[in-house]
Amino acid sequence: MKSPTDTAQAVITTFETMPGQCQDLIDALKALFDGFIRHQEGFVSVRIHVNDAHTRVANYALWRRREDFLAMLRAPEMREPQRRLAALCKSFEPVIYEVVGEV
Repeated sequence: MKSPTDTAQAVITTFETMPGQCQDLIDALKALFDGFIRHQEGFVSVRIHVNDAHTRVANYALWRRREDFLAMLRAPEMREPQRRLAALCKSFEPVIYEVVGEV
């Protein structure tokens, strides 16, 4: 029997930011996930993390399928939020991982 993670995709995005912009970045991510992304087909969950220096933010988002994540990225509703996020950080990098196990 297949488990829910057999086709799951984890997207881990890391953001490099400045301490003075860190909370704004976190707030923008929360608003984006709550207002748009969580309603997209295939979205499962997200966790947002920050380092103690408030210079790095990471989020771990779980999607049912890679295609669901890519469709969300291509949605016209994502253009402006992506510009806002880019303005709040020095750089960011989303990486898609296939979930291959759970403990």
